[in-house]
Amino acid sequence: MSEFSLRSIGSIRTPYFDSAPYQPVDTDEQEFYLQLNSEYVAGLKDLDSFTYIYILYYIDRLKAEPKMEVAPPWAAGQEVGLFASRSPVRPNPIGLSVVRVKKISGNRIYTSGLDVFDNTPLLDIKPYINDLDSKCDANNGWVQNFESDEHMALHIQGIPHDY
Repeated sequence: MSEFSLRSIGSIRTPYFDSAPYQPVDTDEQEFYLQLNSEYVAGLKDLDSFTYIYILYYIDRLKAEPKMEVAPPWAAGQEVGLFASRSPVRPNPIGLSVVRVKKISGNRIYTSGLDVFDNTPLLDIKPYINDLDSKCDANNGWVQNFESDEHMALHIQGIPHDY
């Protein structure tokens, strides 16, 4: 297996230190922003013309080792393959979130709610382009046969609830 390295382009600032939502919460009114290292600021040109962005980050605080079969906490013990889950415990702990761009000021991109811990290393930012990224024939995979619509909606919105 070949190894390679990535470098952080900045850090993600959130109010979360010990626990965070499972998904970004668009309506969370707390302060969330990406703070880019100065050498990358020119790369922000025209990013504010997009409503949403993808954020890729390094999940740097995991202590567990990845398993190839996992039981999502809300799936009542059902096991699925790791790659059929959204578990953060992965061979390469890279996180992906889609968030709303609120404003850009200097080296900061202020966003809607994020689902990461404060000071998480930021790896990359990409624009969410509706005609490329929205797939009208997408489904919910194994989850559509398991979850009630109401329960799934809570997960999609990142709203804390009982499992």
